[in-house]
Amino acid sequence: MKQIKKIISTALVSASLMSFAQVNLGIKANLLYRSDSPSWTTIKNGTTTAYNEKGKNSVGYNFGLSAKIDTPLGIFVQPELYYTTFKNEYTVDNTTIEAKNNRVDLPVLVGYNILGKMLGIYAGPVASYNLSTDNQWNDFKENATKDFTVGYQFGAQATISKLVFSARYEGAFSKDQREFIDNNTNTTVRYDSRPNLLMFGIGYNF
Repeated sequence: MKQIKKIISTALVSASLMSFAQVNLGIKANLLYRSDSPSWTTIKNGTTTAYNEKGKNSVGYNFGLSAKIDTPLGIFVQPELYYTTFKNEYTVDNTTIEAKNNRVDLPVLVGYNILGKMLGIYAGPVASYNLSTDNQWNDFKENATKDFTVGYQFGAQATISKLVFSARYEGAFSKDQREFIDNNTNTTVRYDSRPNLLMFGIGYNF
């Protein structure tokens, strides 16, 4: 009986908090590039490499919709929906293979407002659906890949008026290994289509 009362009490408190929740909708876009870790050294080296190579083999982007649900306790839930695209290039026997990656991402982030609603930190899972591709480069053709993969994100965002500036890191719970195979020579190139990513973005709240 006590346990039932506790569950009902918790549900009522949650419902009460949600009744005072404030929802903001917006659009966002992120510039992203591969990074082995979220350390400052890796970020600096990755940024320098991306600049020197003019984005080749390291830079992608995504854009989409975002909702931020604020509660009176400073905790917020932030579901998002993105179209994400980036590419990888690999050189084998003087042949450069370009592997394009297009997917739909659904992050569900839980965060906390540090300075009112001006500055917030967050973390949460991100589910990704790989869109159908027909990657082929010269005699190399890509094998089928997983439809769904799951990763995680954490980061921070600053809101100034209706503009939102963000920085986050994305890692993967599991790899999504793909193969490019040359049927003439049986040469196989393997790579992970879910690399770790750094994202720097800007958004606008309606």
